Amino acid sequence: MTNLNLLWMGALGLGVVAMAWTEPVLKLRGDRFKPLAYEQLTPQQKTMIDHLLAGDRGGSTEGPFNVFLRSPEMGDAAQQLGAQIRFHSSLPRRLNEMAILITGRHWGAQYEWYAHHRNAVQAGLSEAIIEAIGNGKRPANLQPDEETVYNFCHEMLTNRQVSDATYQAAVSKFGERGAVDLVGVMGYYTLVSMALNLDRYPLPEGAKAELKPLK
Repeated sequence: MTNLNLLWMGALGLGVVAMAWTEPVLKLRGDRFKPLAYEQLTPQQKTMIDHLLAGDRGGSTEGPFNVFLRSPEMGDAAQQLGAQIRFHSSLPRRLNEMAILITGRHWGAQYEWYAHHRNAVQAGLSEAIIEAIGNGKRPANLQPDEETVYNFCHEMLTNRQVSDATYQAAVSKFGERGAVDLVGVMGYYTLVSMALNLDRYPLPEGAKAELKPLK
């Protein structure tokens, strides 16, 4: 086979690859921030969205990412941090989702609550606990690990500190890494909740707001 034939076959192969690739259809939503299409994105925004689509979320673009695209370098770092916190925490998923719900309730973030209510149920958190958190109440009949998470998150969000007893309980139950991972999940989902509230991010069609104002 001549070099010319090899070059021709290589070019043909590249052409097939190029023809096979199509720009992704982004299912972004927003209110104050107009949903963007892939062809509208800057190179920096495309880098962020490409990383997002290739990550642990299975191609989902729901949530704060349409907002994060407005500051794509920050948004890319944030979405990577969020994937680490959500999918690779040292905390069991049930407890991680519980911390997310406590944070979302604190900020009154309707979409955050809508999405993670379902995730928490799938992870094994009881509806009774979820309902109490949604109503701004301390849940009854908490398991010991759930009580440790609730106390830690509630104190940090309410008092901006945790007591020595609450800190020691968290470290005894989850280790120092677990205590830091609890701070991380609250911190990241505070960022998410603020972004969603800033945008007035809409719920999916047909979904109703579950969180009521706390008196």
